[in-house]
Amino acid sequence: MAASRKRTNALALALAVACGGSDPGPRAAGPEEAAAPEEVERQAAADEVPDPRSPARRIVAWAGDVDRADSDFLAVLDADPESPRYGSVIASVPVGGRGTHPHHTEHRMPSGGTLFANGFMAGATFRFDLTDPEAPRLLGSFEERAGFTFPHSYERLENGNVLATFQGQGPDNVDPGGLVEIDDSGTAVRSGSAADPAAPRALIRPYSLAIVPDLDRVVVTSYDMGEDMGMTGGRRGRTHVVQLWRLSDLSVIATIDLTPLPGGGGDEQPGEPRLLDDGRTVLVSTFTCGLYRITGLASGYPGAEPVHGFGGGGCAVPVVVGRFWVQSVPSANAIVALDVSDPGAPVEVSRLELGARSFPHWLALDEGSGRIVVADRGDGEERLYVARIDRATGELSLDDRFRDPGSGRPGVSFERSEWPHGATGAARPHGTVFVGGE
Repeated sequence: MAASRKRTNALALALAVACGGSDPGPRAAGPEEAAAPEEVERQAAADEVPDPRSPARRIVAWAGDVDRADSDFLAVLDADPESPRYGSVIASVPVGGRGTHPHHTEHRMPSGGTLFANGFMAGATFRFDLTDPEAPRLLGSFEERAGFTFPHSYERLENGNVLATFQGQGPDNVDPGGLVEIDDSGTAVRSGSAADPAAPRALIRPYSLAIVPDLDRVVVTSYDMGEDMGMTGGRRGRTHVVQLWRLSDLSVIATIDLTPLPGGGGDEQPGEPRLLDDGRTVLVSTFTCGLYRITGLASGYPGAEPVHGFGGGGCAVPVVVGRFWVQSVPSANAIVALDVSDPGAPVEVSRLELGARSFPHWLALDEGSGRIVVADRGDGEERLYVARIDRATGELSLDDRFRDPGSGRPGVSFERSEWPHGATGAARPHGTVFVGGE
């Protein structure tokens, strides 16, 4: 059962007990509480799924040294809205490697305090201890696991282990890669190959994943990182498939060909799948800005239905906030919120434009405050922004308090000469996550 549904059930039980087991109905407002009907409706919707967590106190950003003369590093920023240092860089830890191409971290900070982050060009996963975010520690790194190489994305299983995608096999990064379950120490527990004899012509490069424990399923996208980095090894064409796996034995059930959007396009380079709050529905966004609903998840005959097009290209990392899907759309210099109450017919409800020099790519959510950290895809400003979403309406806004101390504009710049670990110059942030706020 999804966490949000658990919170809703708990709230309903508490209300029933407080009111003698009957439906409490709407409470009459006092003179100082009177509100317009639309405001009452908005607040009621916001109260349906309260989140008991407090706002996160830190943001960690996995960053690459721009000129590759110094080590890549993990930076820690003050994300406590009540702090006078809000937006300040307060710690950093170098990894001892240059040009690793810091890419994906986990999307949420795990409860155990160990964060996985990939340096894609190094073919490595770095493990960071963030039990004390103000004193981050590098625990070590690993590359190949179970014969698979070039790790990319990470999701936590219910047992606390990581399920990771690996793009290929061996030092030459050959197709098709697979999934590996890994514990916090970096030890491989089990694995499965993405090879599918039923799809011999498909280019399969496991990229990102969504775990659906209620249905014993994993949805895995296919996007070739090597296409962008001169590492294709003779591969041709673009990916256009999504795979459905069985979680219990890490085996491939089906390889699904995406079809174009009604207006054409959108079906190439599947990027990020996300599980919606019902715990049974998965949507997938593509780098060509299509959005697809995976059908038949519980069966052996799954499919993919195109449900929305964002326009343009480069659409990357989304977050799910209740009934809203928030998508980075760099071609619009914006992030966009869709109401996905009906996953087959999403409706745009808001967009936040960040300026012509911003190409939003990575998004991560702070569940306790509704804040969303926004990182650039790498060809715009080296800058982090924080946005906010209204959980009732989906309206997006910019948190203009999150900024460099003394700066006249929102956002925290990574184009700086000094870091807590030394004078190593400008850096490019990518994978970024909120920490704290239990």
